[in-house]
Amino acid sequence: MSYAIIQTGGKQYKVKAGEILKIERLVDSKAETTVEFKEILAYGDDKTIEVGSPLVKGAKVEANLISNNKNRTILIFKKRRRQNSRRKNGHRQQYSLIRIIKIYSKDGKVLSEAEKIVKPSKKVETKKVKIEGKLASK
Repeated sequence: MSYAIIQTGGKQYKVKAGEILKIERLVDSKAETTVEFKEILAYGDDKTIEVGSPLVKGAKVEANLISNNKNRTILIFKKRRRQNSRRKNGHRQQYSLIRIIKIYSKDGKVLSEAEKIVKPSKKVETKKVKIEGKLASK
């Protein structure tokens, strides 16, 4: 199974195709769009690895942006004892949820690709059931 180490939002992530990640929010991106990460630090599989210095030129990772959301509220409470001084503050960190689609090597070859997700259709089936001589719909 191939993997890559990408850098985004000041952090580094080890990603595999088909994986869903929670990363720092990607600005100016809308849901259900494709995002490319070109800051690849390394890629490889169980047998071989290609390490950049600091980046691998030409390598990229393609991902699908699922959504932009906010985390749960973190409370910040500061109190100075015996001084009648206290502050209560809250913070909700923004994040992007992405799904890794493809990992490309430095020569443009696809190393690994995620399986396609088939979305179920929203058709509602109605069945007519006969109950003791009466017609009832379910």
